[in-house]
Formats: sequence, C-alpha cells, structure tokens
Amino acid sequence: MPETMTKSLRIPRETLREIEQEFRNRDFSSVANELLIEGVKMRRCPGVVFVNSSSGTRTARIAGTGNDVWLIIASYKSMNEDWNRLSRTYHWLTSDQLRAALNYYLCYPDEIESRIQANEAIVPETVYERYPFMRTANEVLSRRRSQSNNRRNFTKKRNRRD
Repeated sequence: MPETMTKSLRIPRETLREIEQEFRNRDFSSVANELLIEGVKMRRCPGVVFVNSSSGTRTARIAGTGNDVWLIIASYKSMNEDWNRLSRTYHWLTSDQLRAALNYYLCYPDEIESRIQANEAIVPETVYERYPFMRTANEVLSRRRSQSNNRRNFTKKRNRRD
C-alpha cells in the first residue's frame, strides 16, 4: 500500500452530501481517495473514464465506448504494436480514442499489465472451478466416470490391505 499523508480539505456541503449519498456503505476516506485518484488520471489522460467492471473493481475505459483500456492494449501488444493493424481491428474507434488508450498505458503501465496478466491467468479449469455449470454435458459425464473409477480403485486398494 502506498504511503499516505494527512491533509485538511474543505469540501462544499453539497458535494459532501452527494458523496455520502452516492457511497453510503463505504467510509469517506476510501471514497475520497478513489475519486481523487481517478480524477487525476482522467485529467492526465483525456478520453479515459472509470467504470465498475464485472469483477467489482474500477477499470479504465475509453469514454463513450464499452472498450476497456487493458483490452485494447492487450490487442495492441498481440499485434506486435502495429498501429495500422490496431486501427483496422478497432475500426469503430477514432484515432484519438485509440491514442487515449495508449497514453493511459504509457502513464500507468503497471496497472494495465496487471489486468492483462490477470486475464491471461484465466484458463478453462479456473472458470470451471468457479462456475461448474459452464462445463458441457460430455465433460461432466467424463468427470463423473473418472471420479467413479478413482473411488473404485481406492476401494480395491483398501480392501487388499485389509
């Protein structure tokens, strides 16, 4: 966790009310920190906004699109950082929008690399462990047979010992 410092801050009453209303279930300090960090990042990287991701965390996204910065950068890296190929792949995004993603990556590479690595760590087995219903019927039947065979083998070995 980064080193923190205490600062006194005067906040207009209406702003404080809005923060308290919007973030009822969170402590003021963590909310204020999140808002400040995101505000600084958005000023530093025009064209980037922050949204709640499906994982429950906040993620940088290209304004006016559904495209997360980390996903655009992952694509860019997989294309050997070929700008023309990236432009063709994301043909619905403007050059300014793509540049906003690249700019954000240049400013916050560790954040984006972390998201890319987390995504690459998701393999079918990880998904199946978390969401067993995602397995196909054949996979479920095969797994049950395998477990059943393992139980039979264990029982045979145990009976031999007795």
